[in-house]
Amino acid sequence: MKSFIKINIWIFAMALTVLSCDEREILEEIPLDFASPENSFVTINDFNSAIYSLYDLTRGTLSDGEHRPLDHMYGTDLGYNAAQQLNERFGSYPATLTPTSVQARFHWQQYYKIISSANIILNRMEGAKLTPVQKTKIEAEAKLFRGLAYRNLAHLYGGVPIELEEVGSPKTDYVRATREQTYQQAAADLEFAAANLPGITQVKDGQVSNLVAYHLLAETYLPLKRFADAVKAASVVIDDPNTALMTRRFGSLAKEPGDVYWDLFRRYNQNRSVGNTEGIWVFQYQVDVLGGVTKSTALAGPMLERDHSPRPWSFSVKDPSGVSPFLPLGVSDYTGGRGIGRFRGTDHFTYGIWGYDWNDMRNSEYNFVRDVKFNNPASAWYGQKLSDHRQLFRRTLDDTIRNFYPYQSKVTTPGQHPAELFVDPVLKTLNASSAGTTYSDQYFIRLAETYLLRAEANLGAGNAAQAAADINVVRARARAKPVTSGEVNIDFILDERMRELGIEEKRRLTLNRLGLLYERTRKYCNGHPRAAKFGVDVAPHNNLFPIPYSEIERNTGAVLEQNPGYSSR
Repeated sequence: MKSFIKINIWIFAMALTVLSCDEREILEEIPLDFASPENSFVTINDFNSAIYSLYDLTRGTLSDGEHRPLDHMYGTDLGYNAAQQLNERFGSYPATLTPTSVQARFHWQQYYKIISSANIILNRMEGAKLTPVQKTKIEAEAKLFRGLAYRNLAHLYGGVPIELEEVGSPKTDYVRATREQTYQQAAADLEFAAANLPGITQVKDGQVSNLVAYHLLAETYLPLKRFADAVKAASVVIDDPNTALMTRRFGSLAKEPGDVYWDLFRRYNQNRSVGNTEGIWVFQYQVDVLGGVTKSTALAGPMLERDHSPRPWSFSVKDPSGVSPFLPLGVSDYTGGRGIGRFRGTDHFTYGIWGYDWNDMRNSEYNFVRDVKFNNPASAWYGQKLSDHRQLFRRTLDDTIRNFYPYQSKVTTPGQHPAELFVDPVLKTLNASSAGTTYSDQYFIRLAETYLLRAEANLGAGNAAQAAADINVVRARARAKPVTSGEVNIDFILDERMRELGIEEKRRLTLNRLGLLYERTRKYCNGHPRAAKFGVDVAPHNNLFPIPYSEIERNTGAVLEQNPGYSSR
């Protein structure tokens, strides 16, 4: 039987060699009635569909869900796991960040999915039915996403394998480029994107523009120490006549008590279509709409409310009649919606950074919630404030540190949760099983951050005065005390990023890029006596993620080096 098969395969192969070109084409079947590699990349609609998948992959990696996107917050100088989960959410670095951990594996795989998808798009453009203008735009979009992926891989892992071609069969001989080479590749992709993407007024809400590319490029130039180029790239974004910091009340709740910083994060307020000139790239969400991700019937989408908001609904202290002063369900008010109190800010985030100017708008009662009213009408304390009974709530070693703590209101939507979530529309109690999502579009790039990137670039270039000027533009909007050039250093900039961005920032990416994750986390992740278990066991080698062992194991044709401090197995 084996000989028969071999002979017939040989005869078939010989027959192919004597067929004319026309005869060979008869054998090259191209399916017309179902999707295949041969017919999936032909028209502009085909390529746009592939680009949309890159948007989805990127949003899913950086924003959706209560697990991996939040890896960028937990166990940093921003905050820690208050739920005592040592092997999850960076409750303990030795337990969480290993070569076999899901944290190390997920981000590596997700970014290489983006890279692989972008490479396929770029490879399939040749021969497609695209005009030169369409081809350039598709190439620019694909390279923006690929550049972003390589930039973030370099932030997290250091140097990684660089693959720029479509891979049609398994490869097992990858080697790591240097971290500098990885950043250089990211910069090359982003430079093409910046030069060829349409302007911000020519794209729809949520779509990438040339300004998105220039912002990402400015940050990518920083670890390459191309400070003048970083200043130039950031300036393109800042000086564009169509961008500006929001300085006056606006949007869906502009007539309610609050301030302009509060307005930035109210539901429906994030996009240019409603007059917001500060959002540069905003991830889009819609409730109960196909492709909109967020739902009223289940947890889905960004879950900053679930993790960062406290859980007063589980308060153990009762009023003199034995009634809980808080309603037993989450409520759409300043108590935090349906939070579970898992991500608690460090004392540095909660108190320390505001010592420079406690009256900073970003620390107002609307933006950093430090006191709330009891919301259970059946309680004798109804309408009174938590601070009126502070003697009952001393933090002790027995405190679970989750029931209430100061938190940023930008993670929730007081009074604006979807109507379908309300159990009682009058009390605004929420369905416990499906609430917890942050029901608003999410900034990925905001102009205020561009100013702070340019400040960092100016500082790197030795121009502390201009760095202070950039920081003070952001601080002026917050009506905060200006900083002097003599006070500006990288720690002040990182503190200012914390004040302006807070949990909006992918903090780990910033600290890893600067090599300061260990130093800052060790110094500041100690807000509560129990926090000795949460974050302070970080080690210097945690400034980088480990290379996933599964990737090392399957790369049998070459050595994929592990990062120092981690086991290769």
